[in-house]
Amino acid sequence: MEALKKLQQFLDEKVALYNQPSFIAADPICIPHLFTKQQDIEIAGFFAAIFAWGNRTTIINKSKELMQLMQMQPHQFCMEASAKELKQLEAFKHRTFNATDLLYCIEFFKYHYATNDSLEDAFLINKKSPASMYDALVHFHQYFFSLEDAPARTKKHIANPAKGSTCKRLNMYLRWMVRKDNKGVDFGIWKKLKPAQLICPIDVHVARVAKRFNLFDRQQIDWQAAEALTNYLKKLDPKDPAKYDFALFGLGVIEKF
Repeated sequence: MEALKKLQQFLDEKVALYNQPSFIAADPICIPHLFTKQQDIEIAGFFAAIFAWGNRTTIINKSKELMQLMQMQPHQFCMEASAKELKQLEAFKHRTFNATDLLYCIEFFKYHYATNDSLEDAFLINKKSPASMYDALVHFHQYFFSLEDAPARTKKHIANPAKGSTCKRLNMYLRWMVRKDNKGVDFGIWKKLKPAQLICPIDVHVARVAKRFNLFDRQQIDWQAAEALTNYLKKLDPKDPAKYDFALFGLGVIEKF
């Protein structure tokens, strides 16, 4: 029990260190922070999260490039872009994400926002909060690719826990939208999904730190590892386990712990 308390104190200090406005500028979360309209925050955040693998500076620059191509009004652009404006996106590329993927994402947003005010609804089942984030993400994947001309190649960019994926980028995105505190980093604009439901994003850096603290012992970094890590973090804060993403990410990526 004493060891758990010490660990909690240490990780809480690291959360306090990194969950600060100064964290925003060098992190992909700076992209949705460029906007104030909810739908713009949701769309900008989605692309920034989906692009979030590799070098953070490149992720931020490519996300900004896309927002500029969308005339810094991503929601309006998705809803109203002309064929000529959409054609101007054809040269856009970030790593393996290309114009085919981008144009389908825009088509999905146009379809979704035609009947919904928020992207949160895409993660709900029958307009209600699902029992688990696993259910929410499986539902989102099915819904996202439910349009008639969904390209098979785009599926590799939108993770699905049913395939064993950690869904790191989507879990990060959900943290941004759902977590609510007074620190100014996460937005907390979604109210139906709850912080207690969030799964801590996990990648090799986070996993390395978590294993050093014996937070989980699974060898494979997959969905079950993400759940195992989160279940341990719930011992420290059952209402807000994903806040420890700040600590584990900061230790792993910034401090090279």
